[in-house]
Amino acid sequence: MAKRALLTGITGQDGAYLSQFLLSKGYEVTGIVRRSSHKGLEEHRLQWLEIDKQVKLLYGDVADLSSLLRIVQQIQPDEIYNLAAQSFVASSWDQPILTAEITGVGVMNMLEAMRIGAPQARFYQASSSEMYGKIREPMQSELTPFHPRSPYAVAKLYGHWITVNYRESFGLHASSGILFNHESPLRGIEFVTRKVTDGVARIKLGLAKELRLGNIDAKRDWGHARDYVRAMWLMLQQPTADDYVVATGRTTTIRDMCRIAFDHAGLEMDKYVVIDSAFFRPAEVDVLLGNPAKAKEKLGWSPQISLEEMIVEMVEADLARLKRSR
Repeated sequence: MAKRALLTGITGQDGAYLSQFLLSKGYEVTGIVRRSSHKGLEEHRLQWLEIDKQVKLLYGDVADLSSLLRIVQQIQPDEIYNLAAQSFVASSWDQPILTAEITGVGVMNMLEAMRIGAPQARFYQASSSEMYGKIREPMQSELTPFHPRSPYAVAKLYGHWITVNYRESFGLHASSGILFNHESPLRGIEFVTRKVTDGVARIKLGLAKELRLGNIDAKRDWGHARDYVRAMWLMLQQPTADDYVVATGRTTTIRDMCRIAFDHAGLEMDKYVVIDSAFFRPAEVDVLLGNPAKAKEKLGWSPQISLEEMIVEMVEADLARLKRSR
């Protein structure tokens, strides 16, 4: 029989790529989605990858334990991937309570539904490099202390530790992936990489004259989401659950990431980028650089797609989108 996977956040970037990956492995894939009056719009990433007809979607919400328990008992999944979150850092200052409920307590709800309804399943929690925040070490590993710098990061930290707690308290196979920044053409437009590649495409096509950004000297460790969902799956194939940093081990400024995008489009970045204080965070995370040694050693995982290749793919995808919409 085919393995059954249950995903929260299936219509997000990671959920779509993970679904595609699991389908290629012969899994039955079910996703939990919130009821929306905008039926169909939330599924555009699944449609982009042409897998929307191959996955099953059920209505539920990580804030509603009863819906999660009902679905877990119905599906009896072999693997559960908890990717749902209010995932935009900037919005977490505007909606801190919502962020805490969804990104933090929502993890416990999912774990509790699994503990009661399918304790034999294997669980993946999407933790985040944002938990490191005000970094204590130049390269962050699984043992680096956390110092979160946003309501989002604080909520992610709760989700991370409650996963560890359920693993240690109830013997659940529950792992966390501390994923550093990972992007793709499916990334939301509000995230800086996609904002840049979309902005470059608009300028190239004469649809915009400038690109307004915040702190472009912040450094991030960027990889491709397609690589990172493979690491999620590998964690759940291990005999024992554990936590893993998933990163490239290379950090790049937003400025240099921008330059890659503008150079690919044959544009001079300095002519178009405008620094706008409105886009600065109340508390900035200046540098993130992950140490993926454990994932490489224990999972046999390493990234296959470079930052340059990823940015070029994203620029080309945004050019194609904009040309179609015209």
